[in-house]
Amino acid sequence: MATTLQSEFLQDTILILRKAIEMGRLEKQLFDYLSKPQRITVVSIPVKVNGSISFFEGYRVQHNNALGPFKGGIRFHPEVTLEDDMALATLMTLKNSLAGIPYGGAKGAVRVDPKSLNRQALEELSRGYARALANVIGPEIDVPAPDVGTNPQIMAWMVDEYSKMVGRNAPATFTAKPVQLWGNPVREYATGFGVAVMARETWRELFKGDLTGVRVSIHGFGNTGQWAAYWADKFGAKVVAVADTSGTIYDPNGLSVAKAIKAKNETGKVVSYEGARRLAPQDALTVDADVLMPSAI
Repeated sequence: MATTLQSEFLQDTILILRKAIEMGRLEKQLFDYLSKPQRITVVSIPVKVNGSISFFEGYRVQHNNALGPFKGGIRFHPEVTLEDDMALATLMTLKNSLAGIPYGGAKGAVRVDPKSLNRQALEELSRGYARALANVIGPEIDVPAPDVGTNPQIMAWMVDEYSKMVGRNAPATFTAKPVQLWGNPVREYATGFGVAVMARETWRELFKGDLTGVRVSIHGFGNTGQWAAYWADKFGAKVVAVADTSGTIYDPNGLSVAKAIKAKNETGKVVSYEGARRLAPQDALTVDADVLMPSAI
């Protein structure tokens, strides 16, 4: 494995955990208990790509299940690492606990660029991942979900493969499946909706008003960024900038969110939007705006 278990992200997460336990004057043993995952599974998944077999490294980090079954997403991305997965799993435990949800924390990943695979290879990889983890997941054990680079179609392949492995239909093993497979119809936009709602409520708390006319910049325009833009626009905000890896589009008078989403989904690049200034990807972080919504990986 090309990992050192010393990523800055993991170090920061452990530092936050340590400080929280110290501030709460909790027993040191709690830090010892929560600073390490209960189980780490590393798998190698063979997939036929362009006529030959390629092997993709995958992970499932199950951090803690004291409150209930492990819960957390699966990322397909070429830069995922085991140590980052450990950090994300730890944060899932804390988030579920703070929200009062009866689940523990977990996270999964496969080091791959899903855009580089054709549909057949992507399905083979998705099924291979579910097959490799069949013994350590399940409705009462660990319930995975989509994350960066994964979607309801991938969840459908995974739940189908898992169901074959256990010899029964088991849709509750994976969340965010297509609606036809008992998926939640609002799951697709839930994260971006949450971003917009938090912005709206924070603005109300700080400035005693709503988002009408408030200038918003969104850095990252995947699923979360697109729906954050959609709902911010619905709440009356003026979305002045959005960015993806291709660049930032900026219009101080406000962008057409529907047009930006269409440009991104049809071409894969938000800079194909016509009628706005084109800036570097990171410029969405510094344009003149009232609210910044960081939505990139």
